[in-house]
Amino acid sequence: MEITKKNYAKYLNEELFRKYIRVLKLARTPTRQEFIKIAGVAAIGILIIGLIGFIIFEIMQLL
Repeated sequence: MEITKKNYAKYLNEELFRKYIRVLKLARTPTRQEFIKIAGVAAIGILIIGLIGFIIFEIMQLL
């Protein structure tokens, strides 16, 4: 069988699809406690980045 671009692209798509299916089979819905922890960490990260941006803005205003 001769490998053409079309056959190669089809092979890559099938392989990628298999990988996605494998990940979805392993994935599960987080528990409420896990979700709250993840949301808290994300919120703290957003606040820290916002605070750094605000401090930089204030420093630039003073200069």
